[in-house]
Amino acid sequence: MTTPTTHAGIAQDLEAAFDRIRARLVDPDFLANKGLANEVGFFVFPYDAAREDEVRTRTAELLALSEAGKLPCRIVHRDLWEVFTRICEDRRILDRIPGLEARRGTPALLDRLHKIATPEAFVQTMDYEPHEPSRDVLLITGVGKVYPLVRAHSILENAQHVFENVPVVLFYPGRYDGTQLHLFNSISDGNYYRAFNLL
Repeated sequence: MTTPTTHAGIAQDLEAAFDRIRARLVDPDFLANKGLANEVGFFVFPYDAAREDEVRTRTAELLALSEAGKLPCRIVHRDLWEVFTRICEDRRILDRIPGLEARRGTPALLDRLHKIATPEAFVQTMDYEPHEPSRDVLLITGVGKVYPLVRAHSILENAQHVFENVPVVLFYPGRYDGTQLHLFNSISDGNYYRAFNLL
């Protein structure tokens, strides 16, 4: 039997991995955040960044099942790049970014964006009402797209109290060993101890 994960904490067999993801999403205990020993229901699905296109295709298929009502859960999808652009639109700077970079340079632009697109702003923009416990699953993608604007561990830390009543699943292009996140399997993305490996 093929296992979808290795000891390195990266899903290898994506077909098997997504089969197991669908199985988790139909589990009432998973949807109700049960059996977590008082921890938040945050989960990481680590995968090989080189297979990003395949992950996106399979993610779209998963979202289509949810939208068609073929899953017992409602997947609320948040792509971090789309969240970032919405933050910039709300602050009315999105169209000005190329000009800012041309005039001030990339380091100055990144410094400005870090002050605007904070982890708190990401989580506030991601939030929605009402949350539906035992039905909703928040799915976060786009981690690689927003690097180095924001780090995954900062998003998770700031989301703990906002989404404590629904499971949160982070699709992560890299490695997660239960304590440390390694973006693209090479960049230290910070420590985060409260998430479970989804598989």
